[in-house]
Amino acid sequence: MDIQLSPKQIVNELNKHIIGQEEAKKAVAIALRNRYRRAQLSPELREEITPKNIIMKGPTGVGKTEIARRLAKLVKAPFIKVEATKYTEVGYVGKDVEGMVRDLVECAFRLVKDEKMAEVSVKATDVAEKKMVKILAEVKKADRGDTAHEVFESNLLESLRKGTFDRLVIETEVRDEPKNMELIPGGAAINLGSIFGEMLPQKKKKRKITVKEAMKTFIAEESDKLIDDDAVKEEALRRAENDGIIFIDEIDKIAGKGNTSGADVSREGVQRDILPIVEGSTVMTKYGAVKTDYMLFIAAGAFHVAKVEDLIPELQGRFPVSVELSSLTKEDFVNILTNTEHSLTQQYAVLLAVDNIDLRFTPDAIEAIAEISEEINLTSEDIGARRLHTVMEYLLEDISFNAGGGDYPVIPVEINRAYVEEHLSKITKDRDLKKYVL
Repeated sequence: MDIQLSPKQIVNELNKHIIGQEEAKKAVAIALRNRYRRAQLSPELREEITPKNIIMKGPTGVGKTEIARRLAKLVKAPFIKVEATKYTEVGYVGKDVEGMVRDLVECAFRLVKDEKMAEVSVKATDVAEKKMVKILAEVKKADRGDTAHEVFESNLLESLRKGTFDRLVIETEVRDEPKNMELIPGGAAINLGSIFGEMLPQKKKKRKITVKEAMKTFIAEESDKLIDDDAVKEEALRRAENDGIIFIDEIDKIAGKGNTSGADVSREGVQRDILPIVEGSTVMTKYGAVKTDYMLFIAAGAFHVAKVEDLIPELQGRFPVSVELSSLTKEDFVNILTNTEHSLTQQYAVLLAVDNIDLRFTPDAIEAIAEISEEINLTSEDIGARRLHTVMEYLLEDISFNAGGGDYPVIPVEINRAYVEEHLSKITKDRDLKKYVL
């Protein structure tokens, strides 16, 4: 990990997207910085230092997943989110807990592959353009003689780069990718090409596609030729082991203790299966063996019914850092709507701008939306910031429905407190949100 942000800088970056929850942000910022600190040590010391895993407690929609996701994005670390409830104890039909590690390695492979493709994109594009120019020259040959052929190809290249031929349909040979197959009935579809790779013969087939689509295919093919797959696999395994973040959501749903029969029979068993992964073990993946000792695990749950103490002691011990996230207040909702990058109000404004609606929110409208969102969360299920999606959809339903359908000048629409109270009067009176709750 080459990022050198201090914990304070990491928190500042997270503040751009997540409001409040300072304790949780501080915990993940320290965990991230500790990774950088560990990387600077000697190999002998590095092996002794393991990440301090984090468990987050708090209601849904307050930012648990978003904190982990933004953290991973900040440092371009492999990141996956899994639901603890989808795993079952060994011996039961269901997903194996080792699957989370395989998914992480797959994510790391895609990350590294994308980076390598970006590095060779200029060279690959150059080769792809030459290939396309030859195809276009053949297409146009009937209309042209062989005179001034070099000038003709130069003109074709210039037109190709301008996008003149983007919609032109040509027939060309493209790589025939193996289809996904279900090896086990009802199981996940598996791409045999991604597993066996070069062992399968490379087949090509003729297709009629647009020049724009063909260029994407050619660039991808040429990039693959320039990339060393073995180096990509090696780097992917290294990143998964040292930089990987696995976010285990709904950990509280498997925290039932003392159940020996019925639907909850495998809850404690799932905890015991997760334990060796979190403690540190070696998992076989299609890219090679990967150690989980230095991966960062972040577990989260609402813990309304169960408590952290209901988890088996061994698993509790593997999550030494515990942070509690608080429910969102009116002030938090105001900040979410105004002080975050790509806020919900901005999203609706740019969406409706497509249909020539100039949507603006007054400060008192933002305050009214925040008040109503907080009130509904207090009087019904607390779904955190997701409540804003419900309220905003209901508020802008008429505008969204009536917009569009023709060419017309820009229409300014101002949303003020009166508009909010009028259009949300129904939900503030009877709280009938059943058809809008996600």
